Amino acid sequence: MKFSFLLQYTKYQNIMKILLFMTSIFSSLFLNSQSINLEEFASGLTSPVEITNANDSRLFVVQQNGMIRIIQPNGTINATNFLNLSSKILYGGERGLLGLAFHPQYPTNGYFFVYYNNTAGNITVARYKVSTADPNVADPNSEKILLNIPKPFDNHNGGSIHFAPDGKLWIVTGDGGSGGDPNNNAQNKNSLLGKMLRIDVNSTNPYNIPSDNPFVGVDGADEIWSYGLRNAWKFSFDLTTGNAMIADVGQGQIEEINKKPISQAGINYGWRCYEGNTPYNTNGCANSSSMTFPIAVYDHSNGKCSITGGYVYRGNVYPALQGKYLFADYCSNQIGILSSDNSIVWTTAYSGNGFSTFGQDYQKELYIAGINSGKIYKIKSTTLSTKENNTFSQIKIYPNPSSKKIFVEGLKDKKISAEIISSEGRKVLEQIKINDDNSIDISDIPSGIYYINLKSGDLKSYSQKLFIK
Repeated sequence: MKFSFLLQYTKYQNIMKILLFMTSIFSSLFLNSQSINLEEFASGLTSPVEITNANDSRLFVVQQNGMIRIIQPNGTINATNFLNLSSKILYGGERGLLGLAFHPQYPTNGYFFVYYNNTAGNITVARYKVSTADPNVADPNSEKILLNIPKPFDNHNGGSIHFAPDGKLWIVTGDGGSGGDPNNNAQNKNSLLGKMLRIDVNSTNPYNIPSDNPFVGVDGADEIWSYGLRNAWKFSFDLTTGNAMIADVGQGQIEEINKKPISQAGINYGWRCYEGNTPYNTNGCANSSSMTFPIAVYDHSNGKCSITGGYVYRGNVYPALQGKYLFADYCSNQIGILSSDNSIVWTTAYSGNGFSTFGQDYQKELYIAGINSGKIYKIKSTTLSTKENNTFSQIKIYPNPSSKKIFVEGLKDKKISAEIISSEGRKVLEQIKINDDNSIDISDIPSGIYYINLKSGDLKSYSQKLFIK
């Protein structure tokens, strides 16, 4: 989560260096069209920050204030908390009870795991057990602490935990806080902050280190699976494709979505050296060729500020959503839909929610929580109409990279205007008309990475990354 951050930006010097190591050139399609319906499912919660299931019909909702609530299939919230950790946590701002994951053998062993800030502010991962007398109540005296990670600042706590198919527990931590990662935790392989951790919890010890973790026996903490994350606010697994989807909150300009195979270890996602694809503070950083850049980014235009990661839809009710990754922006109250080609469709804004988390039920249907409203909504879809894309469906912008002119092929609307925005968010060409030969003069624009936005009226726009050399 991010409610305010320092705005600091660093200009890059050499566009061709970036070109050599970019993993892809992608475009995003922004349609201000309603394709997601939210149906209220439950209300009366306090700061919900996680929704999950125990492979049955109940939903478990984590409240940031330290309580875990159970919602029955009809939307009724159990009067008794599943677990109350309010006396153990530091609650406020970005701190509190943040994550919950049920052991793959939960039906037989009763184990589940929580992620919270203890009263000292430290990141704590602990195991609990369900009561033997009541499946709707946990045993508050069964705590076994696995991790206790000190933090230098109160923000950037991460907090998402999930079990992978191999039974290992994955844990994402924030970079420690403040702005710009002043302690360089995310790039420090001996720090557990700014990382994806992977541990084996099937042990009589607090935990074991999986032998295939990438830094076992070499420089780096054994628990680390990947690094270079700023404050990943929710990750999830798409087991159909075998990918991990990680939404990482930006410093002040760019939000990012990362996708990598679950089996791929040792990835450096680039923070603090890069914010998204853009250099942020590269002092002392490794070569960018050693880093993995996001598959999609978006900036803070139109009131956006902070990404909330979700899930790739694998339910059966809404075929139009199948295989699409759903996420949200905390400030704009919009849901984003990422397709397999890494293009993004945005819904219209919903009123006053502050989307804090997504969740799945045991049938893989999706839910979303509003931290401000205290409500849980079922996600439903209307058909994503291909007609909505007609204005931009055949767009091609070339050459890319370019130096003097670019051409926009496939325009169906001669009234389309264009603007070019630097990677720092500054408009270098504003609301210009495209020439009769479908060209745009870019000869006066310095070398660098830009975004070209094509606009048709107030409702539709198309954005593509543009390299000028």
